[in-house]
Amino acid sequence: MGSAGDDANKTYVKDNTVLLLDLEKITQDHSAKTIVTDFPYLNSENYDGLIDVLNAIENAKTDDKIKGISLLNVQSSLGLAQTKALRDKLNEFKESGKFVVSYSNYYTQGQYYLGSVADTVYVNPVGEVEFKGLSSEILFFKDFQEKYGIKMEVIRHGKYKSAVEPFLENKMSDENRLQMQELLNSAWETIVQDIAVSRKISVDSLNAIADQLAARTPQLALNKKLVDKVVYEDEFHNGIKKAIGVKYDEDYNTVDIKDYAANVAIAIKSKKEKNKIAVIYAQGEIRDGEGDVRTIGEGYVKQSLQDAVKDENVKAIVLRVDSPGGSALASDIIWREIELTKKHKPVIVSMGNYAASGGYYISCNADRIFAESTTITGSIGVFGAVPNFTEFVNNIGIHSDVVTTHKNSASYSPFQPMDETLKGVLTESVENIYTVFLQRVAQGRKMTIEQVDEVAQGRVWTGTDAKRLGLVDEIGGLQEAINYAAKLAQTETYKTINFPVFEKTTQEFFDDLNPFMTAKAKESMIKEEIGEENYQLLQRVKNLQTKSGVQAMMPYEIIIR
Repeated sequence: MGSAGDDANKTYVKDNTVLLLDLEKITQDHSAKTIVTDFPYLNSENYDGLIDVLNAIENAKTDDKIKGISLLNVQSSLGLAQTKALRDKLNEFKESGKFVVSYSNYYTQGQYYLGSVADTVYVNPVGEVEFKGLSSEILFFKDFQEKYGIKMEVIRHGKYKSAVEPFLENKMSDENRLQMQELLNSAWETIVQDIAVSRKISVDSLNAIADQLAARTPQLALNKKLVDKVVYEDEFHNGIKKAIGVKYDEDYNTVDIKDYAANVAIAIKSKKEKNKIAVIYAQGEIRDGEGDVRTIGEGYVKQSLQDAVKDENVKAIVLRVDSPGGSALASDIIWREIELTKKHKPVIVSMGNYAASGGYYISCNADRIFAESTTITGSIGVFGAVPNFTEFVNNIGIHSDVVTTHKNSASYSPFQPMDETLKGVLTESVENIYTVFLQRVAQGRKMTIEQVDEVAQGRVWTGTDAKRLGLVDEIGGLQEAINYAAKLAQTETYKTINFPVFEKTTQEFFDDLNPFMTAKAKESMIKEEIGEENYQLLQRVKNLQTKSGVQAMMPYEIIIR
């Protein structure tokens, strides 16, 4: 990406400074720029995406004022692929000769995976280290539906297409269990291999520790060499002071990663490079319409691709995909725009945590596909699901009747049983879209329909397995994808420009600032009342009920613990 010069750091960074890796508010790859169309003084651009953090660490390698990085009680909501990308960047930082240290009162497994990259790993004497392997839990609603008369009418293609399985069964199918087991095994293999290298402990020993919960206390973790020191936080800070030559009774200089990242991002943006690589961030579920910073809409993706084509200084395009899928129609519209774009400029895909189902659909025709080893991808399959409340409303004394002019003019009503004609129409639609999906993948990946179908059927894969099966080309992160794009464009010097740019009116801008109106505020209040896990359950049911059209979605929301 390039490096920021000294000017970017003079205001914020003093000599002999430690960079604080605060990740609590870092959730997405990129935070988009917003333009207020009728009052430009309100324009804003945040630099608190993961890509900004990675660029900041890259810059810190050669910044003489930064002596090391501190991971202090890091709270992170990053996904597994994002965490690996960050961990790899910290490893690169260490190669500069500067230190990385980690301290936690309590290491969750995800926090330990990140923290284990440090030169020295500290834990509180009365804390804990969670190291037990991976699991994934799925809730099933078949009996709930039968008890209350609220059900989902489901049509699907793909024996692994398990997004709707919780509404059809009370337990995992054999196919679903198989894919989940292999998915977790593949992800764990990456995690444990990385830890093995950092901690100089064999993979077999780490697996034994996980099986026996043999690092559950600080002292046990120390005995098993998962941590280096069992001390209180003040002793951790004393260790940093010693490393940078500061007296114990003095404070040492620190800078927060978000502040440092903003300086670096601005410096990169202002580089006097003519050639550009456009990076388009497609984050979230794919939905019909324009989309926003947390959902992918065909509107902004098409506009971003077209803007990148029109800019003669943009030499290549990288589409960063982090999506479990969604609308099959929107996915196909985006696919088509990529086909048109490739006639003018190379398009490279970089996969984040997820690029599954619709997320894979919009990736499959790229000139080259990069995935992290822990990316969850594939899930080539489709389903249709609509809610039906007939039994429920009948049980409480509500009945529905319909008058029509033609046999099928009433279409579908959630208060009438689904008839065979409509079920046949929906089945036909699902089968047609699955066939098109296979054709798109076969064309993009230069495979036969039969070869794609063999690895499709809705099954999810890790990036490692997807490369073996030919669904992706390279294991690597966003920077590797950008490097490859520059190579295809035959340009050695360049700067990146980020898309999308969202436009709002003043009214829309202030509506977003109103704490009583924002969806985020409502979400926080509901979570506080019913708890995080119950809220997630509510959202899963709500999301499936509100989808329209045939869906190319990942089998289910995978939460790896």
